[in-house]
Formats: sequence, C-alpha cells, structure tokens
Amino acid sequence: MNAKAVAAEYQGALAALSVNASLDEVLEQAERHDAAAATPAERAGALLAIAEACRRLGRIDRAERSWRAAYRNARDAEDAAAMAWALWSGGTLARQRGRYALARRLLGRAADAAERGADRMARGYALAGLAETGRVQGDFAGTLRLHEQLLAEARADGQPRHVVWALEGIAQIHRHAGDHDTALAMFTEARDIATEGDDQRGRAWALRGIADLTSLRGEPDRALGLLTEGEETCREMRLEAALAYNHKMRGNVLYRAGRYAEAERVYRATIEEFTEIAEPRGEALARLGLVKSQARRGAPTAQVDEELRSLHARFTEAGLHHAAEMARTARTELL
Repeated sequence: MNAKAVAAEYQGALAALSVNASLDEVLEQAERHDAAAATPAERAGALLAIAEACRRLGRIDRAERSWRAAYRNARDAEDAAAMAWALWSGGTLARQRGRYALARRLLGRAADAAERGADRMARGYALAGLAETGRVQGDFAGTLRLHEQLLAEARADGQPRHVVWALEGIAQIHRHAGDHDTALAMFTEARDIATEGDDQRGRAWALRGIADLTSLRGEPDRALGLLTEGEETCREMRLEAALAYNHKMRGNVLYRAGRYAEAERVYRATIEEFTEIAEPRGEALARLGLVKSQARRGAPTAQVDEELRSLHARFTEAGLHHAAEMARTARTELL
C-alpha cells in the first residue's frame, strides 16, 4: 500500500492539513478559518477541526460545544455529510468520556447521515467508531466481524490510515483472546503500513501494541524502548490521550517484570494524566494497575480487597465487561 495517510476529519479549507500536524497547529488554523468563515458550511468544517483538536488535547468542554456548533451549522447548510462528521466527533467524544450508550447513538446517527450524504469516508469512520465502542466494552466476538469488514473496505479503497486502525483493533481482540502470535503479526503490519503512509499517530499506537506483546514474551527492556519511541511521537503531536495510554502500558510492562515500585510511580502519574483529560476508562485501568502493584508490595489485604471490589463495580456499572473481568481475576490472583 503506497498511498499516504490523510486526515479526513479536516474538511473544506482545512483539508490540506497533514495527518501529522500538531494539535496546536490544527487548533490555530481552525480558529482562524472559523473567524473568517462566511457561510454555515465553512463554519461547520472549522468547528469540526476545533472539536477534534480539543478532544485530543483533553479540552472536553470546548470539544463538546464545538462539535454541537459544527452540527448546527452543517444542518443550516443542509449538508448531510458535514452533519455526519460532526456526529462522529460527538460520538467519539462520548466514548472517550465513558458515555457508551450516547456514543453508540451518535455514531449510529453519523452512519445514517453519511449514507444520505453519500460520504463513504464518513460512513467508514462512523462504523469504525461503533466497532471501537463495542470493543472497549469487551464485545470482542460481536465487533470482530465489523472490524474485519472495515479492514476489507479500507484495503479496497487504498486508505492506509483506516487499514492501520482496523488492524490494530483486530490485533487487540486476538491479544485478549490469547492468540499473541496473530496479534503481534497484525500490530507489526499496522506499524509498517503506518510508517510507509507517514501516519505517525497510527504508528505510535502500533508500537504500544507491539510493546505489550513483547513484554508478554519476557522482553521488558525492548518493550520499554518501543514505548519510548512511541512517546516521542505523542509528545510532538500533543496526543494527550495516546500519551496517557502509552504511560499506562509502561506501568504494565514494569509490573510484569516485577518492578512494582517503578510501576506504582508510573500508574500514579498516569491516573493524573487521565483525570486531566476526563478519560474515566483509562483512569480506572491505571488505578487497577496501581492497586495490583501495591498488593505486590505488601499493602493490607483488606485495603486491596476493598479497592478491587470498588473497581469491579465501577467497570460493571460502566458496561466495561472485559475490564470488570480483569478486576475479578486480580482479586483471585492477589487474594
């Protein structure tokens, strides 16, 4: 696949922005275009870019206002495709905030609007959002088929960014199912395609997946090196959520290596990172890692039990079924 990755969410006058543009640059240009916009359609495109930059920077309130404003302007312009993109942004933000039912509703509406607007790319993004929402909740069997469908479509369309996303999603499912060889092969392919397509964000996520599996194979130092490489990209592009998940994986690698004091420090810092960007799933997963590290370092059994029960209830209430099972397994292993 020789095509270069594009950032399809940057619409209209902002379409020339690189997929690797820093979020500060995206926000600056989008604000300038928003101020100069003469039509609702122009404003919709600028506000969508503002919403996405703010979402990825963890500026949740402004992201919420901006995607809604983008949707209103797209509706005023009677542009169904632009409405689809705004709804996709809103659904992605809802998933990031742990509001999974709302995410599914908005992403479903986005897919419908994309069909009306004959925007195949927006439809693909909306369906990908639905697949990812189901996957993070632990519906691996149900979302695997949709991931594979989207992978086939992305390959056929020559869209490297979407190929990378789909490969990484399927790889995560295989990893959770225990098929580490398949998962590693898919993460490695995703990394190679992202590198060839100059998709630095996709490459950083692929490196995180490879590091996870490298750690599981008993190579912690190599895994930490891969995470450091991915971290550099996250910092350059200001990918706050990706950076926090990179750090959480660093904690996982250290924990598996028996370096519990180091893992505890990393998890503590990562909890703060997720809290700052209002990412409750990541924050709770980092907290789970922290409790496990503390247990390995001799924390009182009653305290560990209480915290693991609390996390299990929290994951269950949020509909994060796989994470709830992780908390249950931790109680079995540690207590």
